Amino acid sequence: MDSSNNSPPTHSIAFPDKISTFELSSYEWSRNLLCVALPDKLLLGMVRFPEESESECFEWSLLKEVHHETRCHAVAFAPETSLAVLPKVIIVCTAGADYNLRILNSDLEDDNTVQVLSGHNSYVNQVSWDPDGEYLASCGDDNMCIMWKRKENYSKGPVFILDSAVVSAKWHPDEAGKVLIAEKSGIVHLYNVESKLAILSVESSRNPLNYADWSLNNSAFVVAIAGGELVFWDLKKPSRPIESKKIHEDCGHIVKFAPHSETIIASVGRPRTTLKVIHVKNQIPQVEAKLLLYGGLCWHYQLPYVVAGQDKKLCFWKICS
Repeated sequence: MDSSNNSPPTHSIAFPDKISTFELSSYEWSRNLLCVALPDKLLLGMVRFPEESESECFEWSLLKEVHHETRCHAVAFAPETSLAVLPKVIIVCTAGADYNLRILNSDLEDDNTVQVLSGHNSYVNQVSWDPDGEYLASCGDDNMCIMWKRKENYSKGPVFILDSAVVSAKWHPDEAGKVLIAEKSGIVHLYNVESKLAILSVESSRNPLNYADWSLNNSAFVVAIAGGELVFWDLKKPSRPIESKKIHEDCGHIVKFAPHSETIIASVGRPRTTLKVIHVKNQIPQVEAKLLLYGGLCWHYQLPYVVAGQDKKLCFWKICS
């Protein structure tokens, strides 16, 4: 890809080591809280954007550094994380290279605890919190999606055993008790957690499917990245995709809807690990940027920014509406 279609980031933060993954909080009371996983530690910090500050500057401040025993593959903030209370409440789940989950609780001062959850026997691909406060979901290469009961000290709850590796598990704030689980083989299931029954399933004609996302703006809309294609479904008409479009020449890593849009998505795929932000109905990406080494993808909870990990830098692109 030549420099003519390589969109430079609007802002960036440099770190001392390679970013393995990161998460920008998607909740009101902890928005702008950032957790960045480096090879042996987590960095908790705050970002402030020009739109939010009188100085109109982009700012990053480190709040806490936490040792992490093993390489972190996935990270997610819990909904009750809040910087608006005293003492502050930071709850983070990580998935490590040792197949274990770790629940980190911190007040950003002296009160810090780590609880280890064992249940997977291969790499965990994603961890995600039920917005209703009942479950923490973890899904992995062992074909399992495990629901951990948050109110029972994270004891093991319903377990979904699929036919291939489980690449993502997504909750929706408007669909209580339901979870969207995606398999590498190309099938995406919508489950009722309590009954463990599949409400419906949709299937991509391409695989491997590496990620599926559920639009927060419209709970009928689902997108997946399979091969180099984006595949869109309307769950009200699930018999076949409403659209498929080739966006990456080779395999895609991840795809995510913009939080307040059902038509703008960000994806990362090969070759040359490229980030693209595209409107579903358009062919030309709004953003196209080559990433040296991929280290995660997020949207800001409220502001029009997409964020990607690139080797030792976290890069922020402002998206024009």
